[in-house]
Amino acid sequence: MFLFFGLLILITSCTGSKVNTPVSEQERKAFNTSEADTVEISDEESNYEIIIIEPGFNVWLQAVARPPGYYSKSFLENRNRLFVIEWNNRVINNLQFDPQLYQLQIDYDPAIDYGYDVNYKLYNYFIYFQRKYNQRLGPFAPRI
Repeated sequence: MFLFFGLLILITSCTGSKVNTPVSEQERKAFNTSEADTVEISDEESNYEIIIIEPGFNVWLQAVARPPGYYSKSFLENRNRLFVIEWNNRVINNLQFDPQLYQLQIDYDPAIDYGYDVNYKLYNYFIYFQRKYNQRLGPFAPRI
């Protein structure tokens, strides 16, 4: 009996990549935006560039996300490292994860200093993505 209960707890605590966090009305509006929205993330010093074409992301970034400077650069780099590893695993495992959500790998090298802006916007895209599509890319819930 005890073994079954312990196994049941293990199974329920390890299930899936879904996230159920409250979504504000402002966030819901950004998620429901269907207008084309492109955000370019670049750093001139590292010559690194990411282009995100995701309806609502720019609206969400401006209205919902924490402002630049809220997180330290090292916090953003550490989280981005974890998110990129999981993201790329999901791109590779397209039979297990929705290939419409995880289309392209992200080339993120922890040895490169991408600057604050690149890390800030990439981190916030991961948070936006997880909240909009009810996914979890790491061991912690994506909160704002």
